[in-house]
Amino acid sequence: MVAMNLKAKTMSLMEQREALETEMNDIIARLCQPGGPGISGNLVDQEGFPRSDIDIPAVRADRHRLAELRNNHEDITEKINENLQVLHSAKVARNSSSLVKGEGEGSIQASYNSNSVPSASSPDVLPEDSASTMDVDVFLSVPFAIVDEITDGSPAAEDGLQLGDRIMKFGNVGSGDGLLQRLASEAQSNQGRPVSLVVMRQGSQIILTVTPRSWQGRGLLGCHFQIL
Repeated sequence: MVAMNLKAKTMSLMEQREALETEMNDIIARLCQPGGPGISGNLVDQEGFPRSDIDIPAVRADRHRLAELRNNHEDITEKINENLQVLHSAKVARNSSSLVKGEGEGSIQASYNSNSVPSASSPDVLPEDSASTMDVDVFLSVPFAIVDEITDGSPAAEDGLQLGDRIMKFGNVGSGDGLLQRLASEAQSNQGRPVSLVVMRQGSQIILTVTPRSWQGRGLLGCHFQIL
């Protein structure tokens, strides 16, 4: 039961995060519509006066709300990752335990360290029966970035990337540190060559192929990734 409770909590957190992302996507779409100021564009004209073509109070409210949502998203993602680590560790422990139980049935010999397995009193321990029914791997791929800006006619747009897509993998880049630098390096090193891109879009996992290339705009893709 503890295992299923932890899994249910993780799924609930993922649903909460998806709701946050939906609201974030709506705000980003409003800010980045044609003629809009974008996520961080100037709210004043070239002469330093407030822009008359946008609703500045509304833009400021949207940007403030977006910052709040991103903070909440970061907190929830951290909790999800903690749960994933527990679920994954429990799965590894379950596999190790299965090897030990098989010693008497054949010639398989397993070296087993009981200290590596959580004690039964730990609230995060997964009972063997429930652990065997869980597919922990479905949780292990977590989006690490979101497309918050994309230019019409850019390589990214032409190759099928959409505003709000959550990036799960870009070429050889997955989660980790220094993501922006690694993403830029991956695009640079694959200029003119197709790169596999895995995204989460409206709850579905989609595999795309994008080709970083020179075009009339900036960069090789013409989009911006916001790290989650």
